[in-house]
Amino acid sequence: MKSDRLDHYEGTIRGGVLRDTPQRRHVYDLLVGKRDHPTATEVFMRAKKSMPSISLATVYNSLEALVACGLVKQVHVDREPTRFCPNLKEHGHFVCEQCDQVFDIDLAADRGSQWNLPPGFTVSHHEVSLRGTCAACAEKSKIQNPKSKIA
Repeated sequence: MKSDRLDHYEGTIRGGVLRDTPQRRHVYDLLVGKRDHPTATEVFMRAKKSMPSISLATVYNSLEALVACGLVKQVHVDREPTRFCPNLKEHGHFVCEQCDQVFDIDLAADRGSQWNLPPGFTVSHHEVSLRGTCAACAEKSKIQNPKSKIA
C-alpha cells in the first residue's frame, strides 16, 4: 500500500504535474504516514518537528499543490478548518463529536443507488460526512457513566 502511494506521488512528479521539493515531499509523507485528517496548522506543527525551517506558508502552498494535482483531498466539515486526506478512493467521513477525530467510512459501491435523484441528474462528486460518537468515546463514556444509555 505504501509503495502504491509512493508510486502515485513519483508518477505525478515525473509527469511534470508537480515540481518536487523536499518540503512538499515532507508534507505528503506526513499526510500518508498518519491518516487522521489534519488541518493545515496540524500539518505545520508536525512538519516543524522534523523540518524546523519549514514555514506555515510553505505548508499551505504544499497542501494546495498536492490537492490541485490530485494527490490529496480536502475535507470540509461544517465550519471547521479544512482538513486533508490522502485516501483517494471514494469514501465519506465520520466526525466524532466527543474527540473531534475524523474517520474514513466506506460507501456503497453503486453511489447512484444511494440517492433519490430526479431523472437526468448525474453525480460527479460527493462529500458525505456523518457526525456522532466513535466506538472508543462511546466505550469511555459507558465506563465513566455506567448508567447512561449510549448505543
